[in-house]
Amino acid sequence: MDKINYLGHPEQMAGAEFFRRDGGAGDGMKVCRVRNGLGLECMITADRAADVTELTFLGQNMGYLSPCGHCSPNGALPFLERFTAGFFTTCGLNNVGTPNVDQGENLPLHGTISNTPCHSLTAEHTAEGIRVKAVIFDSRPFGRNLKLEREYFFPADKNEFTLTDTVTNLGKTPEPYEILYHCNMGYPLLDEDAILTIPSTSVTPRNDHAATGLSDWSKVEKPTAGYEEMCFYHQMEKNARVSLEQPKLGLGLALEYDSENLPYFVQWKMMGQTMYVMGLEPANCAIEGRAALREAGKLAFLNPGQSNTHQVKFVFYRTK
Repeated sequence: MDKINYLGHPEQMAGAEFFRRDGGAGDGMKVCRVRNGLGLECMITADRAADVTELTFLGQNMGYLSPCGHCSPNGALPFLERFTAGFFTTCGLNNVGTPNVDQGENLPLHGTISNTPCHSLTAEHTAEGIRVKAVIFDSRPFGRNLKLEREYFFPADKNEFTLTDTVTNLGKTPEPYEILYHCNMGYPLLDEDAILTIPSTSVTPRNDHAATGLSDWSKVEKPTAGYEEMCFYHQMEKNARVSLEQPKLGLGLALEYDSENLPYFVQWKMMGQTMYVMGLEPANCAIEGRAALREAGKLAFLNPGQSNTHQVKFVFYRTK
């Protein structure tokens, strides 16, 4: 149906608009609010590498907001002091996972890209859908010079969006790079009735503690006092589709991606009180830190001028 004659302005139903947060730790942060007109709404934050910091579907929250809340990045503070979490946080590009020292460079937990503001953030609304584009530079003197070109596409007729990232080495020497999509599922989508489906061909606990919960990796428990996080590595078929459904809401979401392009999938299970979140995390690397990957010969590199593109689709749906 052609809706144009029913609307005074296209943003009556859907669109992308920019504003700044007022007050608190996120004071002044630039945000792009996207509404697809079908029940999907999200906030893309320019100050945080164009990560999705909020997302609702049919009025229900899908992600997890950490105790830090919405906060501006601050390079003088450790990662966890400014970990908003949100619907997803980008980890990398200089490190993913464990802090470490690699070839004399001190690398913090999950790198620095999520605390890097966008060089630019733009949006276009057409009959086909909404397209949001961002450019982020991850660079330092006498070191890496990487450019992340990020694009979101929200089709006009579907409750989904596709994230496409292209990382380019602008430097003159080969450069290691790591990227992980730290997708954080939260209440009310996530509770003890939620159904987690990860169609993995094998599951490996990250450490001895996770090994104690290996038989229950897919079980979602109630918030538990003193819960210690567990991480599991999943091997996936090429066309991977991971889902989380909430029967009480009749809603679900799925992540779809090419596991040859993003060969690692990390499940972060954190069933604590207030720290209640399930991380679903496609990546091009493990989370043991760059030095360990280099030593194991598993570190990804970009040659001068070389680019690599990664894509993840997020699909939102009714289950009844």
